[in-house]
Amino acid sequence: MALFIRDAEVDALAEEVRKVTNAKTKTEAVRRALEAQLANARRALPLRERLARSKALADAMGPSDPTFDMKAYTNEMWGDD
Repeated sequence: MALFIRDAEVDALAEEVRKVTNAKTKTEAVRRALEAQLANARRALPLRERLARSKALADAMGPSDPTFDMKAYTNEMWGDD
């Protein structure tokens, strides 16, 4: 879906960002700006919310195996005895 900038001030800001960041196009400049803003917003989330998301991802992987031996696994992977 296309994004059309109809506001002259917003267009000027996009062009300024393009120049300052050496982006090849305004689209690239807008993408970078939106990604940076999104990263800032995510960092601003309370720690409790960020940890809840991480916990949900870990829970989705399933329970851990209490008998798993990382040392033996690593040795096998590298061919060490």
